Amino acid sequence: QVQLVESGGGLVQPEGSLRLSCAASGNIARLRDMAWYRQAPGKQRELVASITSGGSTNYADSVKGRFTISRDNAKNTVYLQMDSLKSEDTAVYYCKVMLLFSTYWGQGTQVTVSS
Repeated sequence: QVQLVESGGGLVQPEGSLRLSCAASGNIARLRDMAWYRQAPGKQRELVASITSGGSTNYADSVKGRFTISRDNAKNTVYLQMDSLKSEDTAVYYCKVMLLFSTYWGQGTQVTVSS
């Protein structure tokens, strides 16, 4: 089993910043891709950003230039630095980690951008 613990969500004003963390523990043979998704009320879950084990990154167009995904392989942790936040970034954010034959999701952390 793999456990994922997310942290860092909260309430922030527009143009503010937040940093999300997702730490993986348990039966981790080798983490492959790690990613952040989000789901706003009434909308489908969407990919925000992903990062390979080698550090290659991919971003949704809506967050390019504002969000930065990174990972610490020694700590089995993935981060999402979110800057210049907008109201439309309000959502529950989920991390996803992929091993060789399985995928795990975090429990989600709420991010609310509001004045």
